Amino acid sequence: MVRIGIVTVSDRSSRGEREDLSGPAIREWAEGKGYAVEEETVVPDEYDAIVEALTGFCEKGLSLVCTTGGTGFAPRDVTPEATLAVIERSAPGFSEVMRMRSLAVTPHAMLSRAVAGIRGSTLIINLPGSPKAVKENLQFIEAAIPHAIDLLRDNVSDCGSVE
Repeated sequence: MVRIGIVTVSDRSSRGEREDLSGPAIREWAEGKGYAVEEETVVPDEYDAIVEALTGFCEKGLSLVCTTGGTGFAPRDVTPEATLAVIERSAPGFSEVMRMRSLAVTPHAMLSRAVAGIRGSTLIINLPGSPKAVKENLQFIEAAIPHAIDLLRDNVSDCGSVE
């Protein structure tokens, strides 16, 4: 079973001033794939809060942690830096594909600083902050996620086939 955590990074949503729509977009995608969303949190755009949420979810042994928000150029956008502090190994292919494919949708895709990486056996992927962009980006990478999780669990005997 793929066990998922969702971290929404938003000052306004964490204060209750704006409804979080991106976290629920990740939940909808995950449940549509048959994955179990076990943890969700909304944190402010603060480095320490993001690190704490990511670290805590990884310690629970979740398969995948998706963040949404805080990946742009704004002064308080520190999700990539917090993620880099948590991961032990990078997984740049995910963010590279998301940026590349998103450029066909908007030239602003090149402003994304999203990263992806691995801590223990947990895959962490930064997603954009808008629900539309979350859905698009998950579609771009969803085919690779199950295999990545199997590899992290050491459940793969043949890496030569693609389904």
